[in-house]
Amino acid sequence: MDDTSRSTRSLQMQAHFAGEWQSSSDGAEVPVTSPATGRQIGTVPKLTRDDALRAIDAARRAFVNWSALTAAQRAAYLKRWHALILREREGLAQILTLEQGKPLAEARAEIDISAAYVEWFAEEGRRVYGDVIPSPAMGRQTIVTKHPVGVTCAITPWNFPASMITRKVAPALAAGCTMLVKPSERTPFIALALAELAEEAGIPAGVLSVITGSSRELVKVLTDSPTVRKLSFTGSTEVGKELIRQCAGTVKRMSMELGGNAPIIIFDDADIGPALDGLMALKFRNGGQTCVCANRIFVQQGIAEAFTQAFVERVGGLKIGAGDAPGIQIGPLINAAAAQDMARIVARAVEQGATVLAGGIANDTDSAFYPPTVLGDVTPDMDVARDEIFGPIAPLLVFDDEAEVIAMANDTPYGLASYIYTRDLARAWRVSDALEYGMVGINEVAISNEVAPFGGVKESGFGREGSRYGIDEYLDVKYRCMGGLSA
Repeated sequence: MDDTSRSTRSLQMQAHFAGEWQSSSDGAEVPVTSPATGRQIGTVPKLTRDDALRAIDAARRAFVNWSALTAAQRAAYLKRWHALILREREGLAQILTLEQGKPLAEARAEIDISAAYVEWFAEEGRRVYGDVIPSPAMGRQTIVTKHPVGVTCAITPWNFPASMITRKVAPALAAGCTMLVKPSERTPFIALALAELAEEAGIPAGVLSVITGSSRELVKVLTDSPTVRKLSFTGSTEVGKELIRQCAGTVKRMSMELGGNAPIIIFDDADIGPALDGLMALKFRNGGQTCVCANRIFVQQGIAEAFTQAFVERVGGLKIGAGDAPGIQIGPLINAAAAQDMARIVARAVEQGATVLAGGIANDTDSAFYPPTVLGDVTPDMDVARDEIFGPIAPLLVFDDEAEVIAMANDTPYGLASYIYTRDLARAWRVSDALEYGMVGINEVAISNEVAPFGGVKESGFGREGSRYGIDEYLDVKYRCMGGLSA
């Protein structure tokens, strides 16, 4: 796939706000490069503070009419957007692979789930119900209704730059909110392509905006603005904490989907074949650049040797290369700096006593490619077992009993996703209940979908995305006490 082989429509190089495609008011631009080649694939506007304020004001004005529509009317717009995303599936997937690096098969799957979020929330917006609560006093009625928060914003990451947009935008728009999206500077083109399709779907001016440029500058405008009533963020815990501090001044509603240090626990009674299949998919999807991938792999002593041997063999057979090449299973990391981080993580693990069982050697320090790596002899006190890796490094830890592995799995400030493989139903229930995580996969690793609540506990954040819980994040509850009803 040539770096420039994109139609003008697919590779939009202007920001979108106030219902128009716009450049920066001072003409500044941000270059965007392909992680597979390191070459520039285009530019997007580096918007100014004044540009961002104009976008916020346009969202404020659009909110008046958008929130006044019926849920069915908003759903119709979202349904048209959903259909257009599916119509443009292949072109969107190619943009995603071009700017993010993941294999085309994974990019197509991301476009599919992106569309699924839009369809789900188009339907869920019609089921925003209130309550009538029996009053404690005669002659009164207690009525609860739900209302859109107002102008909202989303700060989205580079690892899933399409699905993390629709998972936030769709519930916001379905609830009657307007939204400004600030995509990662590394992957802005898929966001702009989605905005272009939203415009084609007829979504009114100012309802959905995509603002591009420096995160440091633009995000501060969003967090400082009293007009923006809600912020949704997916990214690192470190950045999330700073955003929480910045939003305190205006007491914004927030959803925070932050870092993870996911354990996968494989008990000796597990079905080994499915457990291996699940681990391969979980650990190496998107090159390990996911917040829910297996960061620590706990294998029970009785099967440790056989499981490790089979796992190392499977990892050694993975095909690495540019995401658009046939049969590729592992693409580049987001940039060369990320690959260098992986090399440092492995070197530190070896220094602390770990053994490299597969991979572990990067051939080119200027390349974003890093080989899938398996580490043995890992102990819970090593850095590789305590820090989020965000790459294709698989640390193996051996455990003896259930109580020991629960303690090790919970020994982290993070609490996003966790996984168990066992055929013992009672054990599955006990362990999943004891794990301090917002999500637990039991004999299953594909836990993220539009109908399930996605989110974590502890320093992995708060709030939920997807499912019927996801739309509540964009709704305020209003209580009316109506008196004077006695005869």
